Amino acid sequence: MSERFFPDGMPQPLADSTTLPFWEAAAEHRLVVQRCTPCGHTRLPPAPVCPACRSTESDWQEVPGRGEVYTYTAVHRPMAAGQDLPFLIAVIALEDAGGVRIISNLVDVDPDAVEIGMPVELAWEDMSPDLAVPRFRPCAGT
Repeated sequence: MSERFFPDGMPQPLADSTTLPFWEAAAEHRLVVQRCTPCGHTRLPPAPVCPACRSTESDWQEVPGRGEVYTYTAVHRPMAAGQDLPFLIAVIALEDAGGVRIISNLVDVDPDAVEIGMPVELAWEDMSPDLAVPRFRPCAGT
């Protein structure tokens, strides 16, 4: 079991036929992005149609789980009882992911220490035996 950053009452993401492969990989602590098979365009969140070439064919590309803070905000209102405040929501520009960005949370960091461009790495949070959510923390040594 990984470290917990948010209380059990947090709303959990919903999987559908398009996003299920992403959540199955996440449960194995692998971060993947959807890649269009014909044109190679990567996208996240997953979608049934490629926005670049309109193809419905795709596969999944595992990415290293590092990136940098593209933008962020500090939230001062709780979403669940017992939630520590403020918590941080960030857009992370993923490394080696074809320009894909992911919306997630920053953890293990003082909100006043966050900067645009800060290098970050994955910090998996196991919400249940079948659900892991990717969060990000500053890279070690930064």
